[in-house]
Amino acid sequence: MRYPDGGGLTAKQRAQREQVRFEAAELFAHGVTPPQVARRLRVSRKSAYAWHARWREAGVQALRSKGASGRPSRMMPNWRAWLAAELDKGPAAHGWVEDQRWTLARVATVIARRFHVGFSPAQTWRILHQMGFTVQVPQRRAAERDEDAVATWVRETWPCVERR
Repeated sequence: MRYPDGGGLTAKQRAQREQVRFEAAELFAHGVTPPQVARRLRVSRKSAYAWHARWREAGVQALRSKGASGRPSRMMPNWRAWLAAELDKGPAAHGWVEDQRWTLARVATVIARRFHVGFSPAQTWRILHQMGFTVQVPQRRAAERDEDAVATWVRETWPCVERR
């Protein structure tokens, strides 16, 4: 099953779904048919029939969660805490002084330097997204910008221009 944010289910969500399957097994044991189970638990009939077949074949244990699907991430959980702390230090702490923006390539480089594991930009984005980071678009303002001059222009010149 694919999810729009690409993250799949959390451990808590898997446990909740497993609990629904266990409730279904209890109902099957009391002679409730799969269509009735589907209505009571508000799941699809297809799922109820599949659960019923697995339950008949191997019992309640067949309805246990198999855990997260796919290969385990090469990004270890303790690395994530380290990475979050390093990102808070800013790019200048890692040698990028020309601008203070984190890019996926820069984050991947920091990870590779520390842990000797290479991640693609897409995988780096997934890691950051799972850690709770979001896209930040920098404000494009000149370093020489004079806020007082801008405020004066908006107050005095703009009304004249706007009237035309």
